[in-house]
Amino acid sequence: MTADNSGGAANLSEEQGQALVCLARSVIAGRLAVATPRTCDAELLAQPALQARRGVFVTLTVGGQLRGCIGSLIATGTIVEGVRDNAINAAFHDPRFAPLQPYEFDQIEIEVSVLTDPAPLAYDDGDDLIAKLRPGLDGVIIAKGGHRATFLPQVWKQLPDPDSFLTHLCQKAMLPGGSWRDGSLAVQTYSVQYFHEQRAK
Repeated sequence: MTADNSGGAANLSEEQGQALVCLARSVIAGRLAVATPRTCDAELLAQPALQARRGVFVTLTVGGQLRGCIGSLIATGTIVEGVRDNAINAAFHDPRFAPLQPYEFDQIEIEVSVLTDPAPLAYDDGDDLIAKLRPGLDGVIIAKGGHRATFLPQVWKQLPDPDSFLTHLCQKAMLPGGSWRDGSLAVQTYSVQYFHEQRAK
């Protein structure tokens, strides 16, 4: 299943998205030395749309609970390269979790998010920031001093209230929860197109 809130960016097809998710599972399987029944579509992965340079996140969940999420807000390579790198990072290098183990491989669910380029969001104060954000659509990056953090648009599902969303994002950046209220944060927003893994029943 795909969801698109990419704000008019060049969209990927469902087939292309599923090829990316298949690629993520394949590279994780290779690192774990376990078998995976799916063969990824090499022709799809070679298509020009997937060779574009875009930011990419890979998210792993088990039973609906986060198991790893790593990505790049700004493109460091092609979409395909981003999926390869961040699948490994999400599975084995997310500092919040122990490295994925072989027994977990069949339990994980994989989501790939392809980002638009972040754009600065000008605002005056906390009320103005809330007024300008689009809950459910905007990924948000905040920065202040050496502190920086982001929430993908999918996080709005867990934190639909903008006040709570921004407070938790500040805390993720190791800032006081109310830091967003006084207009002192640098804020950028972006959109994503994300793909959930389709697995055989």
